[in-house]
Amino acid sequence: MRAVLKPASLEELFYQLDRRPEALLMAGGTDLLIRLRSKPAPDDRPLLLLADLDELQGIKDTGNEISIGAATTLTRLIADPLSRHHAPLLIRAARTIGGPAVRGMATLGGNIRTASPAGDSLPPLYLLGAEVELASRQGRRRLPIAEFVAGPGRTRLHNREIVTRILLPHAENFPSQTFEKVGLRRSLAVAVTSFAGMARLSAAGILEEVRFAWGSVAPTVVRLLGLEAELVGATLDRDTIRNAAEIVRQGVSPVDDIRATADYRRRVAGNLLVRFLEGIHV
Repeated sequence: MRAVLKPASLEELFYQLDRRPEALLMAGGTDLLIRLRSKPAPDDRPLLLLADLDELQGIKDTGNEISIGAATTLTRLIADPLSRHHAPLLIRAARTIGGPAVRGMATLGGNIRTASPAGDSLPPLYLLGAEVELASRQGRRRLPIAEFVAGPGRTRLHNREIVTRILLPHAENFPSQTFEKVGLRRSLAVAVTSFAGMARLSAAGILEEVRFAWGSVAPTVVRLLGLEAELVGATLDRDTIRNAAEIVRQGVSPVDDIRATADYRRRVAGNLLVRFLEGIHV
């Protein structure tokens, strides 16, 4: 029978990790429990429960940034006034994750820690300049989200280190923001391709700043910084949009899998950018 350990503080959590370094950390469990059930062989590693640790809960404004506890559920994230004001793009993505029951258990930290190329929270977090706070007995450190995620299922976590908080700058002025994902069904879908976009247009119709990120089209989230720089100062005419979409199709590196072909993902990635740029207005 698998042991279940419920530490009352981070100090106790690290003590338990020292005693049982093989333990599995669980917050909401919406991904972990599915993976454990799919294993044909017995697995007696204990579970270390994180959901009730106060240090990993809640959303607060520190004065310099918005701090989101890693064990904060998606339902709480979506409802909180601070996250709704400072990170509406993240809220759009969070609303697409699973159904209400899943969002009531799943946590933002868990969605990040899974490090899936299809993780819905990741493209918005890349664009929002998110950092991840990590803690161990040795202290705390911070990494930009793009450095934290190393590849499918891989992160820069050290041994006996956990994700404690997600840190976001205060909201910037981007009147045009979107998050979209294309899946094999209309709800409860895993992204075949996802896209997050932010743009600011001048009164004269000139692009002042743009940020784009794609999920499920490479081992990690894709940002095409050269394209973003090229579009600054451009007008949104047909040729500009068409050329930008072609750069996207050449710039992503998807694979064939059971959900879609690489070629389909390339076309969708470009099409999602076209839809966003065509919808921007002064």
